[in-house]
Amino acid sequence: MISRNTVRGARMLGLGAYRPRREVGNAEVCRLLDVDPDWVVARSGIRSRRFAGEDESLVEMSAAAGRDALAAAEVDAASVDVTLVATMSHTQTSPQVATQVAHALGAVNGPAMDVGAACAGFCYCLELAASLIASGTADHVLVVGVERMSDIVDPADRSTAFIFGDGAGAVVVGRSDEPGIGPVAWGADGSQADLIVQQPTWRDAASSDEFPGLRMQGPAVFRWATSRMVPLAQEAMDLAGVKVEQLAAFVPHQANARITDALARALALPEHVVVADNVVDTGNTSAASVPLAMEGLLAAGRAEPGDGALLMGFGAGLTFAAQVVRLPAVLAARDAVA
Repeated sequence: MISRNTVRGARMLGLGAYRPRREVGNAEVCRLLDVDPDWVVARSGIRSRRFAGEDESLVEMSAAAGRDALAAAEVDAASVDVTLVATMSHTQTSPQVATQVAHALGAVNGPAMDVGAACAGFCYCLELAASLIASGTADHVLVVGVERMSDIVDPADRSTAFIFGDGAGAVVVGRSDEPGIGPVAWGADGSQADLIVQQPTWRDAASSDEFPGLRMQGPAVFRWATSRMVPLAQEAMDLAGVKVEQLAAFVPHQANARITDALARALALPEHVVVADNVVDTGNTSAASVPLAMEGLLAAGRAEPGDGALLMGFGAGLTFAAQVVRLPAVLAARDAVA
């Protein structure tokens, strides 16, 4: 189904997810925002999200998701050639999250690096992994999307506080006789970098009483996403040689239910194409969004391993990416992520 002119094919072999234990409803989030919980639902579709506890660090959540992905793929950690971690919420410049995740899992026989492409980070890393496999540089690549957005969002900021949540998702990418990850359609638009930005910077925050939180121009982001992402999706399908009616699932970044609905309508998705919509109870988890949404569809039986799906990520930077894939196998949910 998927066309990709490479020496070797690559596909996602297994998927794992970690959702923090603590569920936070709109009533709790709205206490500092002077808005009604129903306003949050109307504006975003979100009813709850998960916030990580002290013992649920970026590394711990990534490692938990990574272990499940490796188990689902039946791949030993020692066979991982490269570890890629997509995240925008790491509050410590050094060391990188990826090196610690690789150590925690025992994936110590190759390089590890963080990729800071925000909400498009997982899709960016998926393309990097597929290219590494295709070139012969690697046989197995672990890709993780992880965020503790609760660390970088000002709880009193009405533009962001109700939107974001925490969590991690991971996939193992490996060799395949048939391509399972289509060519990526991607890009970046730094001319609109101020639409989603951290203010003040960590440096400026040292001499300020203002929280260095993520600020967003919501209406402008909505307009950009609903206009720019539709041609991007079509480009990804064209590159993969796939028609929209051949898809089984659409898994966009879970930014906002209104954005997802608008994209689904604009793409004229047939009725049989299931649309990931776990933003309702997961919130926007940035780089973790797409793998968590994939896991949600598979765990609920709304999609099956091997189904063709269109993935899409977009966010701060502004960064954006989309690719057609075959969905991986998923390990049964653990108690902590139920």
